[in-house]
Amino acid sequence: MASKPSIPKGTRDFSPTEVAKRHYIIQIIKSNFEKFGFQPIETPSFENSETLMGKYGEEGDRLIFKILNSGEYVSKFNDTLVEFIRFSILYHKDYLKKKNESFDMKDYDFLYKKNLSTYLKSKNLYIFKDATVSEIELLDDVFYFILKRLKKDDLLSKSDSELDDFVKIIFADFYYELKYKYLTGYISEKALRYDLTVPFARYVVQHQNDIEFPFKRYQIQPVWRADRPQKGRFREFFQCDADVVGSKSLWQEVELVQLYDSVFSALGLKEVTIKINNRKILSGIAEVIGASDKLIDFTVALDKLDKIGEDGVKKEMMEKGISEEAIAKVQPLFHFTGTISEKINQLSVLLAESNEGMKGVEELRFICDNVTQLGLSTAILDLDVTLARGLNYYTGAIFEVAPPKSVSMGSIGGGGRYDDLTGIFGLKNMSGVGISFGLDRIYLVVEELNLFPDTVTETSKALFINYGESEAFYAMKAIKDLRNSGIKVEMYPDNAKVAKQFQHADKRGIPFAVTAGEQEMASNSFLLKNLANGEQTSVDFEGLKNALL
Repeated sequence: MASKPSIPKGTRDFSPTEVAKRHYIIQIIKSNFEKFGFQPIETPSFENSETLMGKYGEEGDRLIFKILNSGEYVSKFNDTLVEFIRFSILYHKDYLKKKNESFDMKDYDFLYKKNLSTYLKSKNLYIFKDATVSEIELLDDVFYFILKRLKKDDLLSKSDSELDDFVKIIFADFYYELKYKYLTGYISEKALRYDLTVPFARYVVQHQNDIEFPFKRYQIQPVWRADRPQKGRFREFFQCDADVVGSKSLWQEVELVQLYDSVFSALGLKEVTIKINNRKILSGIAEVIGASDKLIDFTVALDKLDKIGEDGVKKEMMEKGISEEAIAKVQPLFHFTGTISEKINQLSVLLAESNEGMKGVEELRFICDNVTQLGLSTAILDLDVTLARGLNYYTGAIFEVAPPKSVSMGSIGGGGRYDDLTGIFGLKNMSGVGISFGLDRIYLVVEELNLFPDTVTETSKALFINYGESEAFYAMKAIKDLRNSGIKVEMYPDNAKVAKQFQHADKRGIPFAVTAGEQEMASNSFLLKNLANGEQTSVDFEGLKNALL
């Protein structure tokens, strides 16, 4: 019996209605991106593994989907590893016989690798393209693993055939301990993109001679993460990013706040909260309290203020090694209220002795003052000193967008300033700032608030009833002209029972049905039926077109 068809966990199918609603959101985001001067780019769905690995931290690296190379790479890896071990044991034994003394590690290490390389090439098992770091590491690990496991007396007392048993034992042990370190590199050289930011950095470096800086780019494409699926968290999802690289001007941050406001206003999402902070503020706070090395612990604890309260935050900070004296210095943060201007003034007092902190204060003052004077349509800008996302790469402003308070949902957008993202690919001092829109969460919020216009999911305006070959041809001529006028119409493809055709129109939500039999064909007319109220009218083609426009 065939198994029931299914899709992988963390992925989704989308119905026509859902796709129409998603496209509605994407189109609004896209049109605003372009209105603000951003240009579209696209990058491949998968990148070379080395492009992605090591860019997201240890946890992020574990969530990257690897793509298997074609061919019998696992089998070849195992064969090669066996030969690595066999040769290493025999060479080890032969060296001891010749020297009959303790190792000269420098001499042994050099000769071992040189002879092993020649040996593997002769057996067509040298599967590294070049003398890569992975090759050297694997040679070293095999070499020292064997030295650790085999004693000199064991080697000299066994025949070559008896040493085969050692090969099997060491292969099993070595493979168990170190296979993940090397096997992934052998069987996978590519990976699905984890986000759009790192591929964008790679794009900028690779095409730097063709790009006019400052470069304003937007990108709307899917990304993949091997995360544990749960409500609102998927393994495949879209990101909608806008970034500017090649400029340190804070006017970019001002514009990005306006861009958020423009998009969410167009979607009808009133009073979303655009939270702003600055990485330099957080560094300055840690400096002032003498806990620069505890920056992450401090911010993680402070971020829980709404959940566990002041006492809970102080307790967690002390558990992380932050002293009571240090915590007392940031007491104002536990009651951090007022207008943005008042909050900035409070920070100015708190961070007066920190140069880094005061830089952050002045950057925030510039952004917030200008946004306030220019005004926002429906969004609310708020300074949230607990906002600490992206501390590994953000160097200035940090953004996070919360939905209207009537909706219980996590952030629906975020971003920030990064001063050297392209540095990971060799292009230094390329400052940038960017924001992202969370398409899936925005969809859920708009749906919950019933803000999708009815026109978003409109289907064909009319279904032409199929009475037979000549009638169908008569209908198709009208359909062609109506489509040329931009009207969505279609004909039922089969000469089925009329009741079935009307039922199909009803299930599809098509508002009108058009019929044309011998009488209508003779008079060059049509019968137009309103399926909502049953009214039926005889019209010529112009009357039909005007009724459906």
